[in-house]
Amino acid sequence: VQLQASGGGLVQAGGSLRLSCAASGRTFYVMGWFRQAPGKERDFAAAISWSGSSTYYADSVKGRFTISRDNAKNTVYLEMKSLKPEDTAVYYCAARRSWRPSMDKAEFHYWGQGTQVTVSS
Repeated sequence: VQLQASGGGLVQAGGSLRLSCAASGRTFYVMGWFRQAPGKERDFAAAISWSGSSTYYADSVKGRFTISRDNAKNTVYLEMKSLKPEDTAVYYCAARRSWRPSMDKAEFHYWGQGTQVTVSS
């Protein structure tokens, strides 16, 4: 079982980035993105159901980030727009074996290695 995140980088405030997370090894139902800024806990950013019909966002990213998935490619995406310096963090993709949505990192069973996103002011 492996989750491989990619797409991070350095961007100016107001810019955009698209993160990808390729999953392998099994079928994942709910998938999500979390982020961890230096010296802070890992926080929920977004999650998506198996069908993609239900999405969930932290208030801090709502309206700027969009999570989506392509089940044929077993890949989940996080489109990030209007980026702010406070979005700077390591972004981790995660997956649950359960159908039930969750925004609690303790309820995600698998984790990718993380990709750094840095937003300069």
